Amino acid sequence: MKGLFITIEGNDGSGKSTVIQSLKEELAKLDVEVCYSREPGGSYVAEKIREVILDTDNMAMDDKTEALLYAASRRQHLKETVFPALEEGKIVVCDRFIDSSLTYQGIARGLGVDEVYNMNMFATEGFMPHLTIYLLVDPKIGLERKSHQKELDRLEKEKLEFHEKVYQGYLMLADRFKDRVRVVDGNVSIQEECKAVNDIILSFIKERGF
Repeated sequence: MKGLFITIEGNDGSGKSTVIQSLKEELAKLDVEVCYSREPGGSYVAEKIREVILDTDNMAMDDKTEALLYAASRRQHLKETVFPALEEGKIVVCDRFIDSSLTYQGIARGLGVDEVYNMNMFATEGFMPHLTIYLLVDPKIGLERKSHQKELDRLEKEKLEFHEKVYQGYLMLADRFKDRVRVVDGNVSIQEECKAVNDIILSFIKERGF
């Protein structure tokens, strides 16, 4: 495919939304076409699946069901949104992708990284991001930031122990996938965090000839 697929990951409260907004402003200065998306969601059908996954009325959802729903949403998102944009030569920036499933379901839920990875390889036909940024913040700090939101989704309402497993999971995955993953400290000021991410992505885009 002609385009680039860049994903932004991180444990809850790591600043993804703010960082992506800052990145939008930086990339708008360049002569490149950029598609912004998110997971779960990013297309009509995938957004419907997102509603089921994150609905706080579904706290009794089975862990394997959750993992399968994420994979299903991901498949639809790729087919409807990501693949067409990449074929057109666009840069696609996505808020979360496969790494979220690996750490939230594979590690924090205890389903196994390889099991969730293989499930997603089937769903994505082996497609992976060209670059992934991990924004990692101390789980206690992240949850404190999230506590100011009016509404929390089903995963955000999990206990601290769960979020600590997510954090440790990302660290483990960063080592496993170090060829495509860059880790950014989310404990610093949001201005420093945004600059670090923008510098990494702008440099990567330039290296790739965009």
